Amino acid sequence: MRLPTSHRLTTVDEVETVIGRPPSMVMLKQIGALDEGCRKILEHCPLAGFGYRDAAGASHTTFLGGRPGFVRVHSPTRISFALPGGEAHGPVSFVLLLPGVGETLRVNGSVAKRKGAETFVDIEEAYVHCAQAVIRSRLWQPPAPPAPAPRVEGPLGGPGVAEFLAAAPFLVLSTWDRSGGSDTSPRGDQQAVARILDDRTLVIPDRRGNKRADSLHNLLQDDRLSFAALVPGRTGVLHVRGRGSITDDAALLETMALRGTPPHAALLIDVEHAEVTSSAAVARSRVWTAHLERGAVPDLMALAGDHLAANTASSGPLARVLKLVVGIPGIGRVVRLVMNRAYRSGLRKEGYEDIEVGSPRPGAAAPDPGREVRIAEVRRETPSAVTLVLEDTERARPFDFRPGQFFTLVTDIDGNPVRRAYSASSAPGAPRLEITVKQVEGGRFSTHVHRVLRAGDRLSVRGPSGAFHPDPATAHELVLIAAGSGITPVMSMIRSLAGTRRISLLYTNRSADEVIFADELRRLGQEDRLSVSHVLTRDRGRLDAAGVRGWLDEVRPAKDARYYVCGPEALRDTVLEVLGGRGVPGDHVHHERYTSGAETTLGTTEPQEMLVRNGSDELGSTVVEPGQTLLDAGLAAGLPMPYSCTVGNCGDCLVKLCDGEVALSGPNCLTPQQQADGYVLACVGCPRSRVTLDLAEP
Repeated sequence: MRLPTSHRLTTVDEVETVIGRPPSMVMLKQIGALDEGCRKILEHCPLAGFGYRDAAGASHTTFLGGRPGFVRVHSPTRISFALPGGEAHGPVSFVLLLPGVGETLRVNGSVAKRKGAETFVDIEEAYVHCAQAVIRSRLWQPPAPPAPAPRVEGPLGGPGVAEFLAAAPFLVLSTWDRSGGSDTSPRGDQQAVARILDDRTLVIPDRRGNKRADSLHNLLQDDRLSFAALVPGRTGVLHVRGRGSITDDAALLETMALRGTPPHAALLIDVEHAEVTSSAAVARSRVWTAHLERGAVPDLMALAGDHLAANTASSGPLARVLKLVVGIPGIGRVVRLVMNRAYRSGLRKEGYEDIEVGSPRPGAAAPDPGREVRIAEVRRETPSAVTLVLEDTERARPFDFRPGQFFTLVTDIDGNPVRRAYSASSAPGAPRLEITVKQVEGGRFSTHVHRVLRAGDRLSVRGPSGAFHPDPATAHELVLIAAGSGITPVMSMIRSLAGTRRISLLYTNRSADEVIFADELRRLGQEDRLSVSHVLTRDRGRLDAAGVRGWLDEVRPAKDARYYVCGPEALRDTVLEVLGGRGVPGDHVHHERYTSGAETTLGTTEPQEMLVRNGSDELGSTVVEPGQTLLDAGLAAGLPMPYSCTVGNCGDCLVKLCDGEVALSGPNCLTPQQQADGYVLACVGCPRSRVTLDLAEP
């Protein structure tokens, strides 16, 4: 397509001749601090577009969040939040999104300080933005089929970029002026909001709105910009950075006409960088599947009316009228009806059809976010092990599980969700759950537990999972062998079952100060039906087959005893060899492997399509974003993916790979035979090509 070389708008007068000047009331809706209504929006907002510049001056736009209330309000003029993988400097700006709501809250300010992963921002202005961009894009509606993507090279030729652009009806655009101001505004259009003109040029139509045009005015002063685009139903984000200019070239505008009505101007972007990435914020926010209930937040148009009334002069006819109007009971519903009618009328004049304003269509079922808990206590067990005592954040409920099972803990580290599986060390049925974590060198989660987490902090818990537990219907003698932190599931068994049957424990550690639960084991070991034997490898050397045999000769277990082994692979193999030599039946032996916490992660570098079926029934399809797992993509799309632990330990997410190639992160519990039979674990599997999965029971 021919790029316009003339008809560039380069002055304020030229822009205002085409766009017009905003009415005074539009500017009066702006406030200089967060009022109660704004704070309520922040409390319920799970996702926001965010524009910032780094220390080198490069522009960035991304999406932040993942859960309602991710922005913390410290005062009417200061907020803070986590910014994963970036460091903001100077002016910044937000577009706060509420799932199912058309209007957005825009907030502008400047970075005040950084403390760890937390960025603090001083608020300079906040105002409600109209719903036209969201309505145009049908952001909260089921996605439309994407248009074919052109073949391009250059910065727009990266993996999945052209395809994402062809499907993305919505983006947030960040610009800056020379006086220290930043603006991030929503843009939406029918089908693709940003269209490819050539290998490095995009065009975004500028259709009629409230004439505020902050983005265009900023570009007259500083042409550097960035944007982040969304596709409804997908959890990936397209990040673009480049330089912008404004045009009213008639021939170009005509190519973007709707029912014969072209936009009045367009934004041309010379792209310097474009990349599709998975977004933990979008995935965890569940914006495609969990819309706000009516009445959960103030109506944003009513809130805009409050701001207008507050900014109007304290005397005079207009001020008196506004104060009377906003005080009328039920006026918010009237304002909403009037605005929805105005939206429909205005968008029809622009050429839009099938305009949906108001309540969105129901989305797919949302994935379970897990059980939110708070840390009631952090108890030091040894120099390298602590116990997290967890309780519900709201109404207390018992933690039901079988002794020996594990839970998956989910917490934010540097703004990104990280999951790890840990066995419960407490007895089941109590309103508090105890998880004991040993610090592992290089272990990201365990280091975070030991150095960062404190009483009062919150995290999520999934589970319970795992088959490493005694049969509750029997009362067999238990023979327990553990090493190091392998004592945690074993301790849950002891705390639950001591006194009800004979229990023998062989526990190996490097030294006495590394024995977890040492005092309690010493006390419990004095009971008639529980014996505890320690092996300190620094004094006696590693526990070998002879040592295991000697201990078993002393204990003399019954023939129907059940054996539970938890420790490193070398210990497990040694014990299994000894038990096999003594003729212990295989179904009497249970073992749990734990690892050092190091893991390999193999992901795709570009989006891949995933088709899911159940036998001959096709259940649906979705796109797996770069770095995303099969399970995460399926759950985000509302597909009935099986899962439990989400970290590759339990095997509940086992699915058949019918077509394509999948890389698995390790370590995991997939057996060589399962792998040979074509099965994969969805929670640690990343596609390397288009894939088809079968959820039918193996």
